[in-house]
Amino acid sequence: MTIETKFKFPGKITSSQKMIELFQSLEKVSHFKTTVLLIGESGTGKELFARSIHNNSNRAGANFIGINCGALPEHLIESELFGHRKGAFTDASRDKKGLFEEASGGTIFLDEIGEIPIHLQAKLLRVLQESTIRPVGSEEDIRIDVRVIAATLRDLEQDAISGRFRDDLLYRINVVSLRIPALRERREDIPELAEYLIKKTADKLGIKEKKLDISAVDLLLNHSWPGNIRELENYIERALIISETNSIKAEDLPSKIKKSDSRSSLAFDENLNDNLSIKHNTSILEEKLIKAALQKTSGNKTHAAKILEISHRTLLYKIKEYGLEDQNELEAE
Repeated sequence: MTIETKFKFPGKITSSQKMIELFQSLEKVSHFKTTVLLIGESGTGKELFARSIHNNSNRAGANFIGINCGALPEHLIESELFGHRKGAFTDASRDKKGLFEEASGGTIFLDEIGEIPIHLQAKLLRVLQESTIRPVGSEEDIRIDVRVIAATLRDLEQDAISGRFRDDLLYRINVVSLRIPALRERREDIPELAEYLIKKTADKLGIKEKKLDISAVDLLLNHSWPGNIRELENYIERALIISETNSIKAEDLPSKIKKSDSRSSLAFDENLNDNLSIKHNTSILEEKLIKAALQKTSGNKTHAAKILEISHRTLLYKIKEYGLEDQNELEAE
């Protein structure tokens, strides 16, 4: 299935069943104004998936506006989202349209929506419910027609329980939630993704495309990829620059990949014996990492989840799956 052709997504071909199912879901939701929540780790390409939804919708000819809610100072978010009127605050020397108004007729992408301050979440909820905005310093509402796509790497359900995120806003944005698999969950795609990125990056740098040596492929397949596709793209660009041959070899990749590959090998060696099942041995390493993280945090599951770079809910599921609930070192927080 060609992603670029069928889904207007800048990629190549995926053989991962998880990704195929994700793109099928993207195609279904694209045709509706329904709010979508994209859930995934940093570097998985959440904005690209949001653009894919927009490009496959009847709003494709209108604006796609993206904003990282966690990258703006708290005092600027309201003005950026909803606009302001001249004199509304110091330095407000003229009227300014907000991003919601600029996106009217199209799509607005709220990345890291979990970082919006609690006092602004009520105003965002009102926008979603009534399709109107009120610029800072104005007494009049402005009607808008915007399709909202949000994204997060946080566990918003846990944030709602702790009071960090409004549960009514969560219900409103979580009409359809789509989880983007981490790169380590779709390792079968890594060689083709790497080849695609080699071509894309070589064109950007204005240099000749290089082949991917099998020694490099082995390292890429064994890396844990905490930075996901963004990390892969950075490593490919580095390798293209420093490689002195017509191919990218293991020695052209960062030492970080080589070290992580070595650690993975050591972790598996003592358990391999005659069982070469990837699924079995991955589970062994996963259980060890969870145990180590929980021991390091004295059983604090919230902190352990952050170390493991998974959601709190996923960690609870894994603890139950591996039967770790009753161990003394894994006592409840």
